Amino acid sequence: MRTASLRKLTLGAVAAGLVLTGCGTTAEGGSASGGGDDGPISGLRFMVPNSPGSGYDTTAREAARVMEEQDLATGIEVFNLEGAGGTVGLQRLVNEDGNADLLMQMGLGVVGAQFSNQSEATLDQTTPVAKLIEEAEAIVVPGDSPYESIDDLVTAWKADPGNTPVGGASNPGGPDHLTPMLLAQEVGVEPASVNYVAYDGGGELLAGILGGDVAFAATGVGEVTEAAASGDVRVLAVTSEEAVEGLDAPTLTDEGIDLVFANWRGIVAPPGISDEDTQKWVDAVTAMHDSDAWTTTLEDQGWVDAFMTGDDFSAFLDEESARVESVMSELGLA
Repeated sequence: MRTASLRKLTLGAVAAGLVLTGCGTTAEGGSASGGGDDGPISGLRFMVPNSPGSGYDTTAREAARVMEEQDLATGIEVFNLEGAGGTVGLQRLVNEDGNADLLMQMGLGVVGAQFSNQSEATLDQTTPVAKLIEEAEAIVVPGDSPYESIDDLVTAWKADPGNTPVGGASNPGGPDHLTPMLLAQEVGVEPASVNYVAYDGGGELLAGILGGDVAFAATGVGEVTEAAASGDVRVLAVTSEEAVEGLDAPTLTDEGIDLVFANWRGIVAPPGISDEDTQKWVDAVTAMHDSDAWTTTLEDQGWVDAFMTGDDFSAFLDEESARVESVMSELGLA
């Protein structure tokens, strides 16, 4: 029988709570240029390991924008290197040993993908910089879906799970995959019978939802806020403990489903960079986090501040890897 900790799973916090580029130059190695008393850091390349329009993509571009607005960095190049749930990008990052001018946006999805894809590159080979945010998942249907409530959806899903495909922008082990699997367990659908369709990023997933390729989807709240406001999609429920401000949707617990779940996102650097360069990025991201502009971004995106750096973030990554591997094993996925 599943434990209460799984029913109340919050992988992003142990608490209950295009290639599109910028206008800057690139750098292929060496230490990060500028920064500190010398002015804004220059030469940063910020890798997004999945497609444009994804949660990682939005987070990286918002972070880059605020860093530039705050004169913390200049000429940041944000680029996408998608594939295999983020592990193509992870392998690239690990291969860039010693390159202090490269950062990668990542999160819970990459933690799961390193196991589901049996990736040779792993997060414990990287240099942790900072955890940035947490975000609830949304259970979403097309705007013209016959499912008006989570009860409607669950009734249809239990009756014919194979013909009720669910989409997500995660490989097995990522947040968009774990959400419907844990939801299935909670409502009485056998996880092995779930017809999960993986998309490589939120942009592709949204196209799949709007095209009727899936009956419903699990994805980060921020990735569907605009589509929900326009009526293109309907959010049946969110996985947070409390309703998300600005989104007209109940929580799963409001609807009598005992499941709480949080995604999270952070930043890592290649292995082999110096302590000085690591601290330079920690300081820059900390200054970004402390700005009013980032506070506004959190509010606008519906993200929850979950900032941590240094040894705390390193320990958190180790804990998340162990936690996700355990959950995947319990679900028969690892």
